Amino acid sequence: MSTQATAEAITDRTPLLKSRLGSFLAVVPLSIWVINHLWDNLSAFYGATAWEKSVTEYANPFAQAFTFIIVMLPLLIHTAWGLVRIFTMKPNNLAYNNYGNLKYIVQRVAGLGVLAFLGAHIWLAFLQPRLMEGHAEPFMDIAREMHYHGPTLMVYLLGTLGTAYHLANGLQTFGMGWGILASDRSMRRFEPISILIFLILLAMSWGAIYALYTAGAAYGPAGMDVG
Repeated sequence: MSTQATAEAITDRTPLLKSRLGSFLAVVPLSIWVINHLWDNLSAFYGATAWEKSVTEYANPFAQAFTFIIVMLPLLIHTAWGLVRIFTMKPNNLAYNNYGNLKYIVQRVAGLGVLAFLGAHIWLAFLQPRLMEGHAEPFMDIAREMHYHGPTLMVYLLGTLGTAYHLANGLQTFGMGWGILASDRSMRRFEPISILIFLILLAMSWGAIYALYTAGAAYGPAGMDVG
């Protein structure tokens, strides 16, 4: 193969490699972290001490920084990759109005919503308390916000809905991009699995929100215990 042919082959494969890298960074580290984060937040059913131990405390002083790097670097790369795809996409829903095209559009719209939600969540629940106040977010604060501040509750309900859909549908896209789901039949067979994953993630998310909401009843709007 000539040098020119080799260069052309590499150029042709570059978009595929970028797409696979973007989907890999979304599915592998981020999906594992999301599932683990949701599981930890379900400890809100057992009260403030259990939640703070699971969500905000780290046994190793380096674990917090390591976790942040493992999450943030793939998230930033996937975000950049996703934004490029959003602004270069050419939807053909008017020409081909089918279920697959609808999912394509919803996935991109959900991605923008998830980006805004995660940015706000990471800043308000992780960075701001630690950088501005010098401590992790207390259970009382987030529980009170969930119970007494309607916009916060709505943002978390919609944000976790979008996250659950984006991740579950992204698994199917990952399978297609990596050749795991290489036929229409395999994609149709995976569809119920994708829906089940979406429902499980949504149940975990809204379960944690419900636990925080009910716990917030014990605190007044100003953060004072009213029980």
